[in-house]
Amino acid sequence: MKILVTGGAGFIGSHISDAYLAAGHEVMVLDDLSTGKEENVPAGAKFVLGDICTDVAEEAIRTFRPEILNHHAAQMDVRRSVADPAFDARVNLLGMLRLLEAGRQNGLRKVIFASSGGAGYGEHDYFPADEKHPIRPVSSYGVAKMATEMYLHFYRVQYGIDYTALRYANVYGPRQNSHGEAGVVAIFAKRLLQGQLAIINGDGLQTRDFVYVGDIVKANLAALERGSGMGINIGTGIENDINTVFRRLLELSGSSQKEMHVDAAAGEQRRSVLENRMAFDELGWYPEVSLEDGLALSMAFFREKNQKPDQW
Repeated sequence: MKILVTGGAGFIGSHISDAYLAAGHEVMVLDDLSTGKEENVPAGAKFVLGDICTDVAEEAIRTFRPEILNHHAAQMDVRRSVADPAFDARVNLLGMLRLLEAGRQNGLRKVIFASSGGAGYGEHDYFPADEKHPIRPVSSYGVAKMATEMYLHFYRVQYGIDYTALRYANVYGPRQNSHGEAGVVAIFAKRLLQGQLAIINGDGLQTRDFVYVGDIVKANLAALERGSGMGINIGTGIENDINTVFRRLLELSGSSQKEMHVDAAAGEQRRSVLENRMAFDELGWYPEVSLEDGLALSMAFFREKNQKPDQW
C-alpha cells in the first residue's frame, strides 16, 4: 500500500515509517522538522519537507495519492495549547482538515490517527479508563484530539474514508525529544547523562501509563486493516508513578544525583491509566515490553546519543 506518514521524522512517526517499509509498503514522510529530525527518516521513504497547514501538504497528497494517511504531525505542547488555543486549532484541526480534503479528492481509503487517552478523558472517574469513559479534555490540545475523532467519523459517514483513532497513553522510547514539554523519560535521561539537575514536579506520586514505542508501532501496523471506525486505547493498563521512573533511570544512568522535588506543575493530571481490552479484541494488540525493559532500551539509546551532544 501507499502510506503517507505525517510527522514521520518525529519520535513516534519515524518508528512507524520504519515498520511500514519493512512490511513492504511504499512510504512518503511529510514533516516540517519543527521537532523531528531528517536523520530519523528511513532511507527507503520519500521525504517531503513541509507544514501540514500549507499547499505543500496538499500537493504531496495529489502527487503521491496515498491509500493510507497515518497522521502523527501535531502541535504537541499542552501548555502552549492552553495559552494559544487559536494556534493549536490552526495546526491540529485546520491542518488536519486540509489533509482530509485533499485525501478525499485523491483516493484516500483510511486514516490512522494518533489520538490521546490521557488528554481526551481528563481526570479519570475510574481506573483504568476504558473507551466509554466521559470525554472531558481540560486543554485545547485534548479538545483538538477529540474533535479530530469526530471529524474522522464525519468523513467516514459522508465520504466512506475509514479511520482508526489510536488513543495513546504516555509513549516513551528511543528518538524521544528531550526539549520543551517532551516525555519525562527523555528529559530525565538527558539530564542524568549530562550531569544536569533532573527535577521531579510535586511529590512524584502522580501516575502515568507508560507504553513503549515499539508496542505503539505494532498497533499502527494492526490498524492498517483492523479497528474500523473506532477510537481505541493503546496503553498497558498499569500505573507507574514518576518517582519509580526517575529512580530506575537514575540507576541505569549511574548518576549520583540526589532526588529533588519542586512545587507541582499547575493543573497537572494526578492519575492516568488506560484499559486496553478493546485493543486486544479489535486489533489483536497487547503491550509486550515491560517498563523495566523499555527504560533499559531507552537509556541505552540515549547513552549512545550522549556521545554526540550536538545532536541532542
